[in-house]
Amino acid sequence: MTASLFSRDAPRPLAETLRPAAIAEVIGQEHLLSPEGPLGRMLQNRRLSSFILWGPPGVGKTTIARLIAAEAGYEFIQLSAVSTGIADLRKAIATASALRDSSGRPTAVFIDELHRFSRPVQDAMLPAIEDGTFVLIGATTENPSFSLVSALLSRAKVLTLDRLGTGDLAKVIERAERHFGKPLPLTPGARDALIAMADGDARYLLGLCEELMSLPPDAPLGTDQLASVIQSRAPLYDKGKEEHFNLLSCFHKSLRGSDVDAALYWAARMLTGGEDPAVIFRRLACAASEDVGMADPQAMVQVITAWQAFERVGLPEGRLFLAQAINYVATAPKSNASYLALDRAMDLARRTGSLPPPKHILNAPTALMKDLGYHAGYQYDHDQPDAFSGQEFYPEQIAAAHPEPLYAPNERGFERDIRKRLAYWSARRKSGR
Repeated sequence: MTASLFSRDAPRPLAETLRPAAIAEVIGQEHLLSPEGPLGRMLQNRRLSSFILWGPPGVGKTTIARLIAAEAGYEFIQLSAVSTGIADLRKAIATASALRDSSGRPTAVFIDELHRFSRPVQDAMLPAIEDGTFVLIGATTENPSFSLVSALLSRAKVLTLDRLGTGDLAKVIERAERHFGKPLPLTPGARDALIAMADGDARYLLGLCEELMSLPPDAPLGTDQLASVIQSRAPLYDKGKEEHFNLLSCFHKSLRGSDVDAALYWAARMLTGGEDPAVIFRRLACAASEDVGMADPQAMVQVITAWQAFERVGLPEGRLFLAQAINYVATAPKSNASYLALDRAMDLARRTGSLPPPKHILNAPTALMKDLGYHAGYQYDHDQPDAFSGQEFYPEQIAAAHPEPLYAPNERGFERDIRKRLAYWSARRKSGR
């Protein structure tokens, strides 16, 4: 008789074989699982409330869900939002309801990839969560604020799982070595490189360990040999979701903070994640105006010129232009005076309404307009000493109130010269010359 494909003797992935059998065996996430943590307190009381585990892949979301339910004495039903429809959900609700009515035993329904449920399916869960038919344990790699309905978020705590650190991943390797009864065939440097390749993902790391343990006995692999044997995973980056905006924010704030090395790093993170370089150039253009502005007007010129050069040349050489633009903006003197000036002008315009402009700066193309005083007394600035007439250009009501200057340049970079120029013109206006 042919052996079943689902035989219990069939080999299982190492990550499944070494899955912790008790909460005490879970590596990392102490902030949640310690006696003082939210999940630790639930276990002490053996009473669960609905919660959502949010974190990157391979940090223990499924394991924690299973063990929490088991150690709290709850029936456990596991679903995946990738393959589950509303019919499967209703079946789980019916099972939980029947179990509660027959034995009083509570049920925890674990839904992996919860963010993939449509809004109608999320809404369908609410009554069963509300009346206690089951406790929801959700798992998601995406920010729940963006992917889950507000009604569901109000009924379930969001618990954030941390990316596993170097020490945590070292413990994962040690656990794999105990399982195989031998050390990984790696030099100390290659061992560190392996941990870096895992990028905080224990499941991925165990897959690498399994691959290395299957190699024929030989001298320990060095860092270069390790790279040729196994391929590093691509960094986590979702161009359409939260990670996209997070990394862009890190990039822009590094530019604003004049940290050129950090700005280059975040740009590289986005590029290695497959981001369109045009997205990075757009943010550079914004920073060149918002954060550098008139402190160095060449920043915008540098960015736009580099962007145009990039579009003409493309990759890989186009990296040269992107790097130059990043370095220029990050190291330029900083000022946000230009856009703050427009904000003040917008506020002034809203507060003062439709004030008429002074007639002397209005053109008078008709005889009637001349009779009404349009253009009367206007002085052509280029005909005046230093090309400065000192005329009033504000509406009369604003000029009479003597508003504070809208544009207030800083004492940094080119704005230092502009500040002196404005002070000179202001003194000329006040003196009437």
